[in-house]
Amino acid sequence: MAEITTGMIKDLRERTGAGMSDCKKALVECGGDVEKAGEFLRKKGLAAAAKKAGRVATEGLVHSYIHNGRVGVMIEVNCETDFVARGDDFKAFVKDVAMHIAASNPLFVSEADIDEQTVAKEREIKMEAARNPKAAPGEKVRVIPEAMIPKVVEGQMAKWKKEVCLLDQIWVRDEEGKKTIGALLTDLVAKIGENIKIRRFVRWELGEGLEKKKDDFAAEVAKQAGL
Repeated sequence: MAEITTGMIKDLRERTGAGMSDCKKALVECGGDVEKAGEFLRKKGLAAAAKKAGRVATEGLVHSYIHNGRVGVMIEVNCETDFVARGDDFKAFVKDVAMHIAASNPLFVSEADIDEQTVAKEREIKMEAARNPKAAPGEKVRVIPEAMIPKVVEGQMAKWKKEVCLLDQIWVRDEEGKKTIGALLTDLVAKIGENIKIRRFVRWELGEGLEKKKDDFAAEVAKQAGL
């Protein structure tokens, strides 16, 4: 078995944020392979995160973010202790999510927050569009058989819900374009060891509801973030 040195434990701790004893155990379990030990800790943490989901979280932060004086976001994120709420990892997460909301304009935290009236209205709009399709100039109209319309619309509804729900959106700062805000949250829970919930948010845009030029805030915020 490979010798587990203090330097290896320190390296793994800096990579994962896990405790010293957990890092040592992981290294022993993985034969001193730091990469495998990191993956081992991550899997263990993700499993533990699922168990923490039902725990009460009443501490946390209310954070505000304003982008160039034109888009404002206020968000409440809860955790279990004020100790975690004061931590750099938790604060960084809250700030990142606030910036994401400014860029991506989600309407709800999760699918569970979408009211039935909104779902019914969106389904009605999509049903009407499916029955009376319109094509772009130069393209042929794609007629959907009546029997297929409900199935097609349900697929569109599933896609729409992912687009408007914060936890299902792809994080704007993820270079690979794969990690969702929900996955980012789960990773933080696994690392910190407390239940963390995005409780609510509001987003304002200058001149909202008035006729004006639309800007690509996602691109603008990403550019500001150096991506």
